[in-house]
Amino acid sequence: MSLRRTAAVIAAAAAAVLAATTAAQSQAAPTTPDVSDTAAGWLSRQLVDGDHFENVIEGVAYPDQGLTLDALFAFTAAGVASDSADQAAAWLAEPEVIANYLRFGDPAESFAGAHAKLALAVQVRGLDPTSFGGEDLIAGLTALQTPSGRFSDKSQYGDYSNGFTQAFAVLALDRWEGAPQAAVDYLVGRQCADGGFPLVLEAATCASHVDATAMVVQALLAVGKDAEAAEALDWLTGAQQPGGGFRDEGAAGEGNANSTGLAAQALRAGGRTAAADQAARFLTSLQVGCTAAEAGRGAIAFDRNGFTQATSLRASAQGVLGLVGVNFADLTAEGGTPTAPALDCSVTPTTSTSSSSSTSNTTTTAPAATTTSDDTATTTTTAAVVAVSTNRGNLARTGAEVGPMLGIGALLLVGGVLAVTLARRRHAEARK
Repeated sequence: MSLRRTAAVIAAAAAAVLAATTAAQSQAAPTTPDVSDTAAGWLSRQLVDGDHFENVIEGVAYPDQGLTLDALFAFTAAGVASDSADQAAAWLAEPEVIANYLRFGDPAESFAGAHAKLALAVQVRGLDPTSFGGEDLIAGLTALQTPSGRFSDKSQYGDYSNGFTQAFAVLALDRWEGAPQAAVDYLVGRQCADGGFPLVLEAATCASHVDATAMVVQALLAVGKDAEAAEALDWLTGAQQPGGGFRDEGAAGEGNANSTGLAAQALRAGGRTAAADQAARFLTSLQVGCTAAEAGRGAIAFDRNGFTQATSLRASAQGVLGLVGVNFADLTAEGGTPTAPALDCSVTPTTSTSSSSSTSNTTTTAPAATTTSDDTATTTTTAAVVAVSTNRGNLARTGAEVGPMLGIGALLLVGGVLAVTLARRRHAEARK
């Protein structure tokens, strides 16, 4: 076969592979107007290497196990992207990844929040928390319970355990073989006079915090502390803004998706349907709509300032939890589908909360310069991120499937070489 004919065949093959890849990706991303499904679908397409998220600090990417867990919870709640959830779980079980998360890779260190959150996520996915990635997460967590019932870090960097830590610990242990009574009593004892719960434990002044209260409510409901949960829900509904949103401590504005997502999840679990519906409508209004750039469509923006990739990751994860409204205690991987839906721009989006939830047009959020995010739900500290030394590759983070792209690239490269030979000219090598 002549070089000219060979080049033509290769060019045709490359075009066929590209078309097949595009068709496969389109088929793998069915469209839907459902806000929670499309937000979870968008989130799954942002995963690095298809299985985790990273935190970039001064140009260096570090694995972000906390955000990866938030996404895993969101995929499970929405019942979509189950393959992504399974791949995320497999990544979290990698020895170096899990060791860095639980103890900075140092046997002398041990973090209660990481143990608790991971132990709950593992059970949510139907896996064994006593044998995950070579770790017994239940034993590791219970070893960090103090005589008072509080779960505390064992670390030279200090104790960063907080209201999230205690709530996740109670949820994880209750789901396994029952939460220790001392742990439940300690949690109940942290309730502020106004009914809410603090983020900072044992502070001189008890300051109720929206995110922490939302987490604690779910733990209290799981262990049958309905009266205390009701008081906390009363405080939570009182903190809701007129537009349905919830604000972080000391913040202004209508609220943000992170706090609103967690609050809506607790409200729905606690039977406060009207308040949960109002919060769901606020979250729906933050979804990036069809007139925005395609790359952001379906994501939930952090707040009214608009979409940014960095802040919309956790905002989408926690927003999904609020839209679905299932208690962490009841999350299950059963019935999940592998599809990662994209936003259907031909119809009006809907929420998947309750029959009383109203639908609303998706709001297109404008680009914004802000890159701040609400990291309350992440129990890993900044020091933990800096201490991590693992960097799993430097491929461009486009969200595209790497395998087909490499195949196309190989075909095009060979075709290019043949074209050079045929034309007897030098051409610069194409770069991705």
